[in-house]
Amino acid sequence: MSAAGASGAPARAVRVGLHEIFLVFLTIGTTSIGGGIVAYLRRSLVGKKGWLGDAEFVRMLSMCQALPGLNGTNMAILMGDRLRGARGALAAIVGICLPGGLIMTATAFIYARRGDHAIVTVLLASVAAAAVGITFFVAADLGRKSLKGLADLVFVALTAIAVNVLHLSVLVALLVVGALAIWWRRPRGAAPAVARE
Repeated sequence: MSAAGASGAPARAVRVGLHEIFLVFLTIGTTSIGGGIVAYLRRSLVGKKGWLGDAEFVRMLSMCQALPGLNGTNMAILMGDRLRGARGALAAIVGICLPGGLIMTATAFIYARRGDHAIVTVLLASVAAAAVGITFFVAADLGRKSLKGLADLVFVALTAIAVNVLHLSVLVALLVVGALAIWWRRPRGAAPAVARE
């Protein structure tokens, strides 16, 4: 892993070519079959390339989840911009979207010509089950590295309850629980005394 990824230093210090950004995100877009895009992003950006550390990856992922759009495309834009500015963001978004766009266009064409097929339906159901497993593994692994105490687990539980039990939107849950977490982690106690001359 590079020093930039390990230390969480700004990735702009690492000079990355546009072709490399495009190929990395093209690979992610091609191989992230069945969802679980977070696992593929983390494996490539943190594990293989070392462009980010785990803590910084979680911060960027949090931003991506709070913004409209898909996590994968949002992360591609943020990472591409971080590495090479607007041109890097363009290379990343084209790379990650191109395989899925071509495959979905071909799939739509086949469905329009032949209709639903039992083998395809079973295959898609199997891929969906694998995607749930991959997503669970990544969530557990990132949680193990990011959650530091009981308060963090409480905030996770509150977010899950807000979304799954109270049926609040993810954005509202993040805003409410995020505000509560900021309040909880606010600096406490009296301000340090100013040294007198």
